[in-house]
Amino acid sequence: MITLTFNEHLDLLKTKFKADIYAKDILDYIIAFKNNTTYPRKLKGIIDARDSSFKFSFRDLKSFNDAKTESLKSYDIVIFAILINSPATAAISTLYEAIANNEKYKFKVFSTEEAALIWVKGF
Repeated sequence: MITLTFNEHLDLLKTKFKADIYAKDILDYIIAFKNNTTYPRKLKGIIDARDSSFKFSFRDLKSFNDAKTESLKSYDIVIFAILINSPATAAISTLYEAIANNEKYKFKVFSTEEAALIWVKGF
């Protein structure tokens, strides 16, 4: 399950991944993100994936990146940190970080919320 909450005080989108997360869940999340016109065009966010298990393959990362690239057309820049606490989640998140970053999208893997927030707020 994926839930989103926009914290207006922090100007930050908080996303929670919980339990098993499948490729379709990620693609649906990206599409919803793309269609949302209420978020700031310079969007900062933290994804908490510490209570989840990714049930998709490394091959799915390309489709995620393609959908993400399409979703960025309506944003100036998007900055996301992801919180992880397992080796499997770290591996797949780090691979995604390697292919996803570009001028309009910044993505970085963290193990603590404090470090993630400092990085995200630095933009």
